[in-house]
Amino acid sequence: MSGGDVWIVGTDMTKVARYPDKDVVDLGSQVAFGAFEDASMTIDDVQVLAVGNAYESNSGIAQRIQKQIGQTGIPAYNVFNACATGATAVRTVIMAIRAGEADAGLAIGAEQMGKMGLLGGAAENKGERKVYSPKGRYGSVLPIEGNLGTGLMPGVFAQAGMEYALAHGVTREQFAKVAEKNHRHSALNPLAQYQKVFTLQEILDAEEISYPNTLPMCCPTGDGAASVIIVSAAKLATLDPDVRRRAVKISASVLTTDPWTESDLVQPDVNTLTRQAAAKAYEVAGVGPDDLDLVELHDCFASAELLHYDNLGLCEPGGAGDFIDSGAPTRDGSIPVNVSGGLLSKGHPIGSTGVANLYEVATHLRGEAGDRQVEGARVGLAHVIGLGSACAIHILEKAAV
Repeated sequence: MSGGDVWIVGTDMTKVARYPDKDVVDLGSQVAFGAFEDASMTIDDVQVLAVGNAYESNSGIAQRIQKQIGQTGIPAYNVFNACATGATAVRTVIMAIRAGEADAGLAIGAEQMGKMGLLGGAAENKGERKVYSPKGRYGSVLPIEGNLGTGLMPGVFAQAGMEYALAHGVTREQFAKVAEKNHRHSALNPLAQYQKVFTLQEILDAEEISYPNTLPMCCPTGDGAASVIIVSAAKLATLDPDVRRRAVKISASVLTTDPWTESDLVQPDVNTLTRQAAAKAYEVAGVGPDDLDLVELHDCFASAELLHYDNLGLCEPGGAGDFIDSGAPTRDGSIPVNVSGGLLSKGHPIGSTGVANLYEVATHLRGEAGDRQVEGARVGLAHVIGLGSACAIHILEKAAV
């Protein structure tokens, strides 16, 4: 790909909720029109569309949304990449612009999940087992889910959190402080699915889902959509001065997958690919963790957020427990993390999340985040990780144009 700066000039997001009277096309179309209005553009101004969606990705969701927002014949991509789906749709548009195939593109993440329940894992054979022959790619004889490891999301991130806790002396209270912080942050975010504040003791006393995570330490499912319009530097120069004033630069866009690690043979390794993505993103953007004014990271569980403090270099190696104790990741701290309320309270419509994180960071860099505004924010990082695995990191900057 050729180089060249790319910029967000329009963005929009729905409230995360449950929408029984709308479908994914309605939600995706709503944020598309919102982004066009925000950027003072129309569908005729973009040359590429990418739509991230997990649970209807085989239904041509991008083309279905086109039928609502304008069929101009441009290429449309249907993107699925686990929880990194929305961020991968954004990268699809970025790559088209940097390849010279477009000077403006629209990326949408949209999802309708409702009360879907636990994700991941494998179905057990409930019937009587009479044949014990190796079967499938891995020569399995019997299902192993729950007997030898787990693919259920609460178990995966509980195990990852406990490995870190045992290695570095993290307590359950420190994990719970992550949830207490994010629920408190969500009270200032009108787009969050929940805006309920919990005390630390209420979180610790709640129903246990998978130790160390209780119910308020686990993200809810829900419905929602978010969008960004991205343009090249050359296109930006032709736009209205007010659009240029509010533009946000994408200084780094990085996507990684799992390298081979011994531990990955038993349980997903959520750490290594995040560390590698962060190192590459900082190198590309020419910034470091100390330059960040805010971070939106993938807190599908409280244990996940604490791990990623370390993985993203926000704290000293092994120091994530001390980091949360210090208050550094609070809205008024030195590196605010998940000021939106995070997935724990903002919600986690899978296809939308990667784009919603960019919406949140860009809104702060524009100085338009209202009561939750991080004052003077100029550099922010958005992070998502989907098991399988895929990790996407974007670094955004408010820069003079």
